[in-house]
Formats: sequence, C-alpha cells, structure tokens
Amino acid sequence: MENNVLVSIIVPCYNQAQFLDEALQSVLDQTYTDWECIIVNDGSPDHTEEVAKKWAAKDNRFNYYYKENGGLSSARNLGLEKAKGDFIQFLDSDDCIDKTKLELSLEQFNATENSGVTIVISNFRMFVENHQNTTVPYCTIYEQLFNFESVLYQWEEVFTIPIHCGLFEVSFFKGFKFPEHIKAKEDWVMWVSLFKTNCTVIFIDKPLAFYRRNPASMQSTRDMLPDFIEACDYFKNLLTYDEYRKFSLLLISRYYKSNREYKNKWTDLKNSNTFQTGLMIKKTLKTMGILKLSKSLFPLFLKLKTK
Repeated sequence: MENNVLVSIIVPCYNQAQFLDEALQSVLDQTYTDWECIIVNDGSPDHTEEVAKKWAAKDNRFNYYYKENGGLSSARNLGLEKAKGDFIQFLDSDDCIDKTKLELSLEQFNATENSGVTIVISNFRMFVENHQNTTVPYCTIYEQLFNFESVLYQWEEVFTIPIHCGLFEVSFFKGFKFPEHIKAKEDWVMWVSLFKTNCTVIFIDKPLAFYRRNPASMQSTRDMLPDFIEACDYFKNLLTYDEYRKFSLLLISRYYKSNREYKNKWTDLKNSNTFQTGLMIKKTLKTMGILKLSKSLFPLFLKLKTK
C-alpha cells in the first residue's frame, strides 16, 4: 500500500513506564510506515520521560510532549491538538497493536465500496506480560453492536470497545474533545458522541488490538461510580429528551434488577444448610459463655492450619 496519508498515533502516559517500550515497539513494527506517534506524558512521577525521549531520539516519527497532570482526557486532547494526520489511532501506554493494524484498516478506508466510512474497528484479545501470548477478550464485539443505541444503552452491560480498536478519520475530532472533568468513562462519551453522528463503520473481525490485564490500572484500583455518574450527567447535553429519558429509565431498571438479585442471593445464603449450621453453633457457644473465647482462638487455629 502506498504511503499517501499520515496516521497520528496518540499515546497518553501516566506512571506506566514499565509498559511503554512494548507499546511503542508495536508502533515501530507497523507495516504501514507513514505515521507520527505523539507521546504525551501526563506529569508521570516515574521514568516515563526517560523512556519516551529514548524513542524520540531513535526515530523522528516519535514526538514527545510533557504536561502537568490533568488526567487521561486532557492528555488525549493535547495529542489531538498536536496531531497532523488524516487519521487518528489511540493507544494507551500499557496496550499494543498488531503490526498490520494501520495497513489493514487503511485498506478498508481506501476500498471503493466503502465510500463514506469514517471509522474502522478491529477485534481484540487480552494479554498480561507479552502481547504475543494472548487470551480471549473480556467481551464479544461484532458489527451489529456498532450503532448509537447499542453503545448508549448496552455499554458495560453487554460490551465495551477498547479505544485502540478504532482507526478514526480526523474530521470527527474537529468537533469533539474529551471531557476533562471526567477522569474515566471518557471513552464511552467518545463512542456515544461518534455514533450520534450516524457514522459509517467497517468491522475487521481480526484481533488487531491487544488489551493488557493490568491489576494496577485505574479501572482496577478505584471506585468508578463517580465517573459513571459524571458521564451520565454529560449525556444530558448530548441526547434528546426522549433519548435521555429512556437512558435514565434503563439505568433505574438495571439498579433494581441488580438489587433484587443481591437480595435473592442473600436470602438463599441465609436459608442454606451451611449458614444455619453456623448460626446454630454460634448460638450454642454463646449459651455456653465461650463465644468470645472461640473468636480469639479461631485466628490462632487458622495460623496453625496453614503451617
């Protein structure tokens, strides 16, 4: 394929220097070579700057920028401001992309039968240490899900789309910026905003994006409910009255269903033989006046059992 369009790859980084080499190597390995890689250091306290500058010195297609910490959205927005490409590829600093991702995605954009396409989405797989050793994805994505209603109403309930699965026409980001007051779920806001424009999508059912299972990631280490609420609040200005009403009713229904399922499980547990036996033992020990002694001896018993 001729190198006739520039792809801007935006890599926001915060405190994940140990993964950055692998992410940037997956960029360098691309079979399509007309790209620029914009590395945005969002005020990382680790050695992200050292790693990034090493890559910038190695290949002038890597461009490094530092900014004060402002969150993932602000880092991506700076990357969008600096981007010169015709297409945008996002890549978080702990993830990777297949070496053919840009080439195969651009082939779809260039196919005459795909006139009017504004985004190409590929499938993905998971990895932990090495993206050459992958496992099945955490959800199943397919072309029928790529529409406004599915992305708005079924997000996280049925599926999500990792942001690096997409290759986007830059025109979309002329009218969209990631909301910087939202510290997470900003990718959901982006997908909803994108599909709200009735964009045309092509799906490549091949795993061209690799998503790292990182136990230290923000998704794994913090309560995401406040960010979910902020995203829902953001939608008030994006959706019509009827869309937002349907969206609100759906969330209430999900909460009610989840609460009912929790109560049913708790009732089943209380009625189980194991729970009733434990309750009977507790009452017996309390009647005999040795419940407190049993509580103090139980941890010691567990320690002896593990030796």
